[in-house]
Amino acid sequence: MIARVRAGEAEAYAELVRAFTGIALRAAAALGAGPDAEDVVQQAFFKAYCSLGRFRDGSAFKPWLLAIVANETRNTVRSAVRQRSVVGREAALAEAEPLIPESADPAVAALRDERRAALLAALDQLGDDHRMVVTYRYLLEMDEAETAEALGWPRGTVKSRLNRALRKLGRLLPGEGGEERHD
Repeated sequence: MIARVRAGEAEAYAELVRAFTGIALRAAAALGAGPDAEDVVQQAFFKAYCSLGRFRDGSAFKPWLLAIVANETRNTVRSAVRQRSVVGREAALAEAEPLIPESADPAVAALRDERRAALLAALDQLGDDHRMVVTYRYLLEMDEAETAEALGWPRGTVKSRLNRALRKLGRLLPGEGGEERHD
């Protein structure tokens, strides 16, 4: 597909955009872009297009694109000089992809919402590296190799930071081994 884009076939890039917009939006939202997620993704696709000459043949497009999305998100958040609240991030994630089917039991839906809010609050307490590795690996459902490629880290670094991040999340989440656990 990349070869077709490099050959000037506009429809080929449109196919890439259609295929990866959903996950790019989820990444931007999960990494803190909030209401700017669509702008971040649009800018990331533009930069990806302009940088296709540096894209390594045989590499996976998704991790490469998501690394650009992460950089754009950081730039957007930094330039805005504001912190995204858990509520804003939750709303952005909910808009990016429906998480609960309309037919779901309201009690189950409420419990899922509560758990999701607790997870996002705990993620906000992690450092950037830990938050990013958890987001890529679990929220964006990337495998270890894709996560390493997207973050530009060796696989061993992904493993160790993920392990530390999950231990810290376990302490932060109520009922998951944290201080708020009530047995």
